[in-house]
Amino acid sequence: MIEARLHDGSVLPVEVHGTGPVTVLLPVDPRPAEGARAEELRRWGVDPALGRSLVRGLGDAGFRVAAFAYEDHRMAHPRPDALTPDAITADLLAVADAAGAERFAFYGYSWLALSGLQLALRTDRLAALAMGGFPPLGGPYAEMLRVTKAAHAMAGSAARETPAATSHPDDYDWSSVEVSATEAQTRQFVTLYEALRDFDDRAALPQLHCPRLCFAGSSDTIPYGEGWGGVTVDIAGAVAAGRADLAAAGWEVHLLDGLDHTQAMQPAHVLPVLLPWLAASRSALDGDVRPPR
Repeated sequence: MIEARLHDGSVLPVEVHGTGPVTVLLPVDPRPAEGARAEELRRWGVDPALGRSLVRGLGDAGFRVAAFAYEDHRMAHPRPDALTPDAITADLLAVADAAGAERFAFYGYSWLALSGLQLALRTDRLAALAMGGFPPLGGPYAEMLRVTKAAHAMAGSAARETPAATSHPDDYDWSSVEVSATEAQTRQFVTLYEALRDFDDRAALPQLHCPRLCFAGSSDTIPYGEGWGGVTVDIAGAVAAGRADLAAAGWEVHLLDGLDHTQAMQPAHVLPVLLPWLAASRSALDGDVRPPR
C-alpha cells in the first residue's frame, strides 16, 4: 500500500499489483465489499468484488495496476466548489507519481471515464485511454448538469438509502428516488459539470494521439423523471451516433449488445474488451516506472 497526496492535501491509499512494464491507473476500490453492503450491490447487479476482479484480470495479463477508490475518497472528502477537471487531473497525476509511473494507461467508467478524457487533454504522460460508459463524442454534459443540480437541490431532504446512478434495475422509477448524499457531496458534481458546460468534445478529438478505446452497453439509456431534471442520459445513442467519426479519429469503439449501464461495467464484460486492446497497444506504452515516492 502506498499513498498519494491529492490537490486538497488529503491522502488517498493506492494499491499496486503486478510487475508488468505497463502501469494501468484504475480508479476502483480494490477491496471487495462485505456483509450488508455486498448484498445490496448484488441486488443491483453489481459485483461486490468488481475492483478486485479488474485488478486480477489486468495483473494476470501482465500489467502493473495502481488501484485507488477515487469516487469513495471524494465522497468522504468532497470538494463542493473545487471538483474541476484541472483538480481531478492533478489528483490522477498525483496517483501516477506515487505509483512511480511516468507514463501510464488509464481506464475509467462513467464520470471517471469523463475524468480520463480531461486528463488526456491536460498531460502528455497518458500513454493509452480507455473510456467505458461515457461517450468521447456527444457527451451528455448538459443533461448531467441538470441531473446533478436536481440531486443537489434534493440533498437536504431526509436521507434514505438509495442506489447510485450506476446501479439500478431496468424498471427503476427514477422519479421516486430521494438523495441520501450530503449537500457538499452533490454540489461537487454540479461544480464538475458547470466547468464542462462549454466543453466541445468534437474540437477535442484532434488533440488526442495516444491509443483510445471507448465502449458502452447498447441499452445504456437512463430516463430521469421531472424531479431529476426530466432528461434522458443516452450513452448508447451517443456512442452509436458518433461511432464512425470516432473510428475515423483513431478510437476503437464497442457497443456491448443488450447491456445497460450497470451490466456493461462488470468485469466479465469489461475485461474481454479492455485486455485485447491494451495488448494491441503495448507498442505505444513505454511503461516508464520509477521507485514509488
